[in-house]
Amino acid sequence: MADIVLRDVEKYFGESYIVRKLNLEIRHREFLVLLGPSGCGKTTTLRAIAGLEEIDSGEILIDGRPMQSRQAADRDIAFVFQLFALYPHLSAYENIAFPLRATNEKRSVVDRRVREVASALRIEGLLGKRPSALSGGDMQRVAIGRALVRRPKALLMDEPMGALDAKLREEMRAELKHIHIENEATTVYVTHDQVEAMAMADRIAIMNDGVLQQVGLPADVYQYPANLFVAQFVGSPIMNIVDGTVRPGDGCTDVVLGEDDAVQRFPVELYRKMAGRRQGEDRLAIGVRPEGVLVALQPGDGYFPAEAHIIERLGPYDIVDLRFGTQLFRSRTTSGYVDKAGRAVWARLDEKQTHFFDRRSGESLQVRL
Repeated sequence: MADIVLRDVEKYFGESYIVRKLNLEIRHREFLVLLGPSGCGKTTTLRAIAGLEEIDSGEILIDGRPMQSRQAADRDIAFVFQLFALYPHLSAYENIAFPLRATNEKRSVVDRRVREVASALRIEGLLGKRPSALSGGDMQRVAIGRALVRRPKALLMDEPMGALDAKLREEMRAELKHIHIENEATTVYVTHDQVEAMAMADRIAIMNDGVLQQVGLPADVYQYPANLFVAQFVGSPIMNIVDGTVRPGDGCTDVVLGEDDAVQRFPVELYRKMAGRRQGEDRLAIGVRPEGVLVALQPGDGYFPAEAHIIERLGPYDIVDLRFGTQLFRSRTTSGYVDKAGRAVWARLDEKQTHFFDRRSGESLQVRL
């Protein structure tokens, strides 16, 4: 398949700066997800790789060869659009076969490849139907089949499951990853849904306002976010963030949440690490994911009093909103652990899951216990 490299890629639409000095390497046979909010430049980046958008500066290389002078048809890349883009007057079979017929492949080759792809996508029984007789999920399978049938160097997908219902999206996530593995494809997948990204990606590239924020394994971007944007974009519910300070305590480090809304006692080595970063008593943003907020029903050493404000019961676990002082933190607990809203509880932060960010720049201080 293909290695794809973007070097200092920039794209403007008029005076709007859409993609800003983007440097990214997509590895051979990798499933890379471009993740970010609407308007962040991820679809423009995908279209630039495909040759559907011209870049203003920089380089795009596929297998080491510059692509700027090549038309989309000469890049050997397939593109799956969000809204299917099927030919309404053709059957599913003919839609899938269209790229092969356009290159004058033999009829026997066309038939074999169409049926192989249809079998992989489990749409053999739909080949005789036109798009108007298919469901949204089936139409998306046909669109993916049309992209896969000619075995391109790379497969680019622009939010292909955006129009599907939740159950079908879950099924399609597994199918698309299976297809990627079976076809040994290099796949670039665009989405704003961080659950899709976490479930499918080999690596995730997170963008915001045209700038690449972080690239890494799903577990790494979740556990070690590079900045406040990544911390609060990846994860559901998002990471709790509160202004605070870190100061030396009596044989410990005091982590102050808010304006003395709560004080947590962390090991003394934390202050030493912070002082080494010249952040000893500067204003910080302190972050912790819901699973790092520990809840108890009785007072305990290191726990501060709080009140269960709202409880979301989600089956295998609950999300409990905790109010203390002027702050509101979300915690993940076992199902039914806190029986009702308004109950007095006690909470503390797991010191190994607490993150510290520079409030001015938003960058992670990379200080962890």
